[in-house]
Amino acid sequence: MSVVPADVLPGALGAEGGEPRAAELGPRARMWPALVAVYRAQLSRARVARIPLLFVATFQSIGIMVLMRGVVDGGGEAESVVAGSSVLVVAFVALNLLAQYFGQLRASGGLDHYATLPVPPAAVVLGAAGAYASFTVPGTVMTAVFGCVLFGLPLAHLWVLAAVVPLAGAALSGLGAALGLLAPRPELATLLGQLGMSAALLLGVLPADRMPEIVRLARDLLPSTYGVEAFARTFGGHPDWAFVAGDLAVCAGVGVVSLAVATWAYRRAAVR
Repeated sequence: MSVVPADVLPGALGAEGGEPRAAELGPRARMWPALVAVYRAQLSRARVARIPLLFVATFQSIGIMVLMRGVVDGGGEAESVVAGSSVLVVAFVALNLLAQYFGQLRASGGLDHYATLPVPPAAVVLGAAGAYASFTVPGTVMTAVFGCVLFGLPLAHLWVLAAVVPLAGAALSGLGAALGLLAPRPELATLLGQLGMSAALLLGVLPADRMPEIVRLARDLLPSTYGVEAFARTFGGHPDWAFVAGDLAVCAGVGVVSLAVATWAYRRAAVR
């Protein structure tokens, strides 16, 4: 039998013999270690569904480009189709699947598990979003290469995807997580995620020049639009890198705001 000093037990008397002393909790985990831990846990959990996820997200975008090949010959419209289809892989996961995940997590009481852990709410949101977005990288690259070959576009600046994928993914992941956490039912979270992905499909893949003015305004409100524009600008012979950097900066700003909203939605859902 082990002997525990009485002064370390919950409710033990203070050294002065006075009132009972409350038990002290351990310190909360720091942001970066907590984020890495949640990311690894979510990555292991989602690894089982990796192959179906990559197959659906990638071949959906490739199929859209094949269909658009009969309508679009080349030029600026082809650049929009390839860029939009590539970013659509990110939108499929960040908006659709992440909204479903957080909606089901809230409905099943899974948020109670995270609420008992000494991790910051932002680490939970960022870790889950980063894990799901990580699976989009191979599909996005494969879609971009296939589209460039299909439409005869240059492959020289595909490296810009290293900035487009995380920044557009952050903006869309925050939006998808917020939709899942704010939806009162998981079915509604699934519906909102699918509607968001459909908006990314219609407003991102179709050439903007053929859209009515009111639809163009709606397109400017979609976070993925700026990732599409940044990628599409790099297909020219002499890309205007200032505009590319500007579009990526907008993606980064929207990503910060959307992830902040998702963190607030997590706190709101966890205390209910």
